[in-house]
Amino acid sequence: MADKLVTIAQFQDYIEADLAKQLLEDFGIKSIVAGQNFANIYPLPAIAEISLQVLESQAQQAMEILESDKKQEQ
Repeated sequence: MADKLVTIAQFQDYIEADLAKQLLEDFGIKSIVAGQNFANIYPLPAIAEISLQVLESQAQQAMEILESDKKQEQ
């Protein structure tokens, strides 16, 4: 059975999404930012829905990495 992509976070700003994507890549987790082109064309936060997606098998680890990073920033 193939691993499917799941959304682990949503952003209103594509820069934040790209930073999160890079953080995950630093830990060896590949991810994609979905909706980024739409947000570039229509930069309204109410419209822009940018999702960070990873393989389902890596979702828990990816969410833990993002949560840990968020705690360190505070």
